[in-house]
Formats: sequence, structure tokens, C-alpha cells
Amino acid sequence: MLHDYPKLLGDIGGTNVRLALKLSPEGEIGHIVNMKLRDHADAASAIEHYLAQVGAASGPMRPRTGCLGVAGPVQGDHLKLFNAPWGFSIEGLRQALGLARLRVLNDFTVLALALPHLPKAELRQIGGGEPVAGMTMGLIGAGTGLGVSGLVPNLQGEMSPIAGEGGHVTLAPSDDDEERLIALLRHRFGHVSAERVLSGSGLVVLYEAHAQLAGKPVEPLAPADVTQRGLAGQCALCEAALNSFCLFMGTVASNLAVSLGAQGGLFIGGGIVPLLGDFFERSGFRARFDAKGRYTDYMRRIPVFVIHTAYPGLIGAAQA
Repeated sequence: MLHDYPKLLGDIGGTNVRLALKLSPEGEIGHIVNMKLRDHADAASAIEHYLAQVGAASGPMRPRTGCLGVAGPVQGDHLKLFNAPWGFSIEGLRQALGLARLRVLNDFTVLALALPHLPKAELRQIGGGEPVAGMTMGLIGAGTGLGVSGLVPNLQGEMSPIAGEGGHVTLAPSDDDEERLIALLRHRFGHVSAERVLSGSGLVVLYEAHAQLAGKPVEPLAPADVTQRGLAGQCALCEAALNSFCLFMGTVASNLAVSLGAQGGLFIGGGIVPLLGDFFERSGFRARFDAKGRYTDYMRRIPVFVIHTAYPGLIGAAQA
């Protein structure tokens, strides 16, 4: 409705805060700004800083409503980001920003809403056949953490997003090497979730684990170091970490796809997999994804798409 606009759109992760405005129902998503979460004390100050930066602090561009996707569970009015220090009251933030309505959803719930609207040219298919129209779409993505969601049809054919925390399912091994790797991580962390390895910090965890198993010294590497050295073939341990990452992603994505019956496709978002590019496509990801015993033929038909759209979460927020 016209009185809902301008509409504030946001995608708040553990590292980045992406904000935009949609000025009218038919208008494009514009005034996109990507800020670092650590540079702002809280959500209200970050949003006010953004509005001032794009000339929308007052006047006709000042938003009337908003939708924010946040990297954490949304339960009741108060929420806290899982991998970042921010926490806030949704109603308190609405009042602070002077919005008539503010919707706050899990960031992957919002991203799921974007799936039918993503440009096909910005989706890179990794195996499988054609997506089945009107069927469930699965969604997973590794970044600061591991997000999991999906888009599920109801009996009327309308698509509804899933709000869950599937990144924290228990990680399962698929062979003896992964048994040893997970045993080491279990000794270190206790519970070994999928997010423990399928995340930025998880790349470092995998590198350190491979170094320990090989009896090699551990360097103080950042996630970007592990990625860069592994892709360049400069460090065998970093390359082993990337290979393990791809295989574990195959396991977790496959479990999600078979659990949801994701015949509409399995979509991979987040910041890590798109950066891996050809390495991911050449890796054991797809073979692991398909390896479901009696259900292998079923899995081989499911297409997997890596999302290369710059700001897909904002597209989803515009739909909410």
C-alpha cells in the first residue's frame, strides 16, 4: 500500500549491516549502503547514520515502515544477534525510528523470500536437473555463521518461509577421515554443530584441525588467509580445510534438501561459497550431496544454485 512507503530495508549480519530504501511500491530498491556492524553501537544509531548519509533523515524520503532481516532467532520482542554484540527491542526500535510498522525476521527467513525473485543470470547451477515449479526450495549459506531456511508451499500453493536455526544441527561424518576430524573437534568444543565448520571461523577451525592431525605447527590465520592460501595452492593444510568445508557443505545441504523435499532447488547463499568459485564446483560437494544410498537418483535430480546476487537479503526484505 502507498502509505507503507518509503520502506526501510535491512540485512543485518554478524559483520555487515546492509540498508536500503524502497520509495514506492513499483520503485527499485535504492540508496544501498553496506556498513560494518562494529562501527556502530546499536541498531538505532546505525540506521540513523545511514538515513543521514542518504539524505533521508527527514522529509519525504524518511521511511514510514521497515523490514529487517537479522542474524539470530527472533522470539518475542527482544532479540540478540547470535554472532554480534547487538541486541534490541523491536518495539523500542520502531518507536526510536518513528516507524508506523517494523517487521524483524531472521535473516535467512528474509533471504528465503527472495528466492523466486533472484535474477537467473545471477544463479550458478552446480549439477542436478530443472527445478520443479511450485515445489519447496531449500536454502543454506555460510558467512559469519551458518543460515538455514526454505520456502514451502501450502495447500493453496502459496509459498511460506521457514524460520529456524538449522545451522546448529549436529555435524555428522561420512567417512573415517571425517570421524577423526569430528572426534578432535568434539574434544575441543563438546558439541560440534554444522556452523562450527561451515562459517568464517569454521574455516580456521578446519585448518587448525588438519594441522593438528598432521602434526604440523598452527599459524595464526584469519578466515580470509585460509581461503586465499587454499585457493592459490600455497598451503596444503588450507587447501585441505577448503576441501573439508565443501564436503561438509555437501552433507548438510543434502540433509536439508532430502528433509524438505527441495525439488524446487537447493540454494546456497552467504559470503563464503560464492567466493570459492570454480574450486567449489570442482570439489567433492556435488558427489557428497548426491550420496544418499537408495535415494541417490532422487538427489541427482535436485538442482543446486549458488547465489551471486549482490544484495539478495534486501530483495527478500522488500517482499515482507
